[in-house]
Amino acid sequence: MKQDSTRNISYTVDCEDYVHVVKFNPFDCGDSCSLIAYGGNNYVVVGTCRFQEEDAEVEGMQYKTLRTFHHGIRVDAIAWSPETRLDAIPPQIRFCTAASDRKLRLFTSDLQDKNEFKTFDGHSDYINDLVFAPNEGQEIASVSDDHTCRIWDLEGNEKAHFVLRSPGMSVCWHPEEAFKLMVAEKNGTIRFYDLITQQAILSLECEQTPLMSADWCLKNTLKIGAVAGSDWLIWDITRSSYPQDKRPVHVDRARLFRWSRVNENLFATTGYPGKTSTQLLVHHLGHPQPILTGTAAVGSGLTWHRTLPLCAVGGDHKIFFWVTEM
Repeated sequence: MKQDSTRNISYTVDCEDYVHVVKFNPFDCGDSCSLIAYGGNNYVVVGTCRFQEEDAEVEGMQYKTLRTFHHGIRVDAIAWSPETRLDAIPPQIRFCTAASDRKLRLFTSDLQDKNEFKTFDGHSDYINDLVFAPNEGQEIASVSDDHTCRIWDLEGNEKAHFVLRSPGMSVCWHPEEAFKLMVAEKNGTIRFYDLITQQAILSLECEQTPLMSADWCLKNTLKIGAVAGSDWLIWDITRSSYPQDKRPVHVDRARLFRWSRVNENLFATTGYPGKTSTQLLVHHLGHPQPILTGTAAVGSGLTWHRTLPLCAVGGDHKIFFWVTEM
């Protein structure tokens, strides 16, 4: 848990395998620690983190593994359920994964004897993203290269199905807009669906491709961000279906876009993993240049802490953490 000053990485955690995806729990789990999950080639590890930025008694960072879940295949995406509680008796851990065999797996554990998982079948191609309904956690939405967005109940039954015009890259569900779903497609279109009528109600256009990742700002429901080509793009959905702001950031191509969960002007982007490293950039809309530049050995995944301006990226046998200014 050392601080690494050479590449301005704030902290690192050593892992037993390559980390394909890393995800902080975005929901309050009733504990002072933050839950984090990361996926490797055939397992998911769930652990807790505590940082000196939130607790003066912590020196640097404390990390503890709670449980390792056998997965049997490479993990490509992880979503946390809002039903995860560490303050319940017994505690409940619930998350869902997407894997390279085109299946979703829903894991539920009390960190003791109960460890269940269910497999959801239906997608016919690679699953790029998934998310739980943010308030009750009774449904899961997923998007895939098979040109569909699907909504499932916790038994794996398909409740809704949207046909897309290109591969679905990102799907977002906002706690303040629980009856709307945002779906971003590789062709540069971002659509919002009304989940009651199951109709598209609004669309945004990048005017460039490929769109690789998009996110809905937690702190401001009107703000959408994405990366397409080598640029980041930001929309205010009340003003126009075209981006109000865009900037070239990554020399080759941009890969991921994630809003901070604590500041509506703060976001991070990553470039494509190059031969040796991935560039992480943290941006603030009030600054013309990135406010932080980080490098991770063949990095993958990007996630923000729930209450701190701190983000993490997975890498080769490591997770890297960067603390930034607000």
